[in-house]
Amino acid sequence: MDRVNTLIERAKTQAGPDHFGADGWQEGLERLVHAAGAEAHHTEMGAAVFEGMVVDLLRQRLEIEDWFARHPEIDDEQIVAPLIGLGLPRTGSTAFSHMLGEDPHVRTLRTWEPIRVCPPPEKATYDTDPRIALAEASMELRNERFPRAKQMLPSTATSPTECQLLMGMDFKSQIFQAMNQVPSYVHWLHFEADLKPTYQWLKRTLKLLQWRCPSDLGPHTHWRLKNPSHILWIGDLDAVFPDARYWMTHRDPADVITSVADLYYEYTKPFASKVDKAWLGAVNIEFCELGMQRVIAFRDQGNDARFFDVKFAEFQADPWPAIAALYAWLGEVLTAEARAGMEHWRAETPADKHGKRTIDPADYGLDKAELRQRFAFYRDRFGL
Repeated sequence: MDRVNTLIERAKTQAGPDHFGADGWQEGLERLVHAAGAEAHHTEMGAAVFEGMVVDLLRQRLEIEDWFARHPEIDDEQIVAPLIGLGLPRTGSTAFSHMLGEDPHVRTLRTWEPIRVCPPPEKATYDTDPRIALAEASMELRNERFPRAKQMLPSTATSPTECQLLMGMDFKSQIFQAMNQVPSYVHWLHFEADLKPTYQWLKRTLKLLQWRCPSDLGPHTHWRLKNPSHILWIGDLDAVFPDARYWMTHRDPADVITSVADLYYEYTKPFASKVDKAWLGAVNIEFCELGMQRVIAFRDQGNDARFFDVKFAEFQADPWPAIAALYAWLGEVLTAEARAGMEHWRAETPADKHGKRTIDPADYGLDKAELRQRFAFYRDRFGL
């Protein structure tokens, strides 16, 4: 608790305000900090980076609550029928979300926004906001520290990003396990944590982000969000966003799990004195299996019509049938302007732009044949 209290006080000192908003974030923070100290094998630099990240998330939470305190009308904003990308990671979801984000008439969460939410962006300066340059500098540092990351995540300061950092401000997010070996925290997150307060926080933050920077499609802001880990807590997500619609990308989990484990390794190794590759493989099996079991059960409870499915191989070969079908499913028009932006992104971002990776599943204690058998329930359901 002493370490937790120290981090909280550091955040208050940096932010000024001292009100964190609704309770619920404390348990995740305490479990995370305990797991990091007991299990992560942090180097001195790793511990410093971890603590800096926690303090930054706490500081941002304080700043966001301060904006609501000074402008209570922000809470009147409505988040209506967001379109949310689900499915397993490494299934083409990044490319799909980036192409959808090229539509200028919708609102996406851009990489630079969760890095520093406050002050909330304004429509007139959204494309020239100085925080874009800060995010670009941060990404240059990322490329130096994690040189293979750009092969796996072809993102820029202005491309769509996941909700992970915003959820991290409530300390229930997979962002932490991607960089830190924290098994006890992950077990709690998978099996015990209540994510409804986290999704309430996500909704609260989206209200702030759209307050001065809405989309221009119809009477409501049209959010296009994406986060593969939502499959773990689809029931809690639905409780907070009951009118949400979903798209899911699909790929053989035998390919997915090895790729995600390797991504975790890339992000973990600079900060740890030793890395347990077998745990990286096992934790991703658990996430993928548990998440798919839960999302399939949710779909089978009368929610299947809320989902639009995209197969990785078909999308990689030709994305346009899936995108056209999605717009038709939404009842929206794929404008020439939006399509031109998507075509430009695709031309500028080929799959092997930064080279290709070769990964041996055995490095992570994985066997593809066993994975295909274990995930037969998923592969058969979606015809993979």
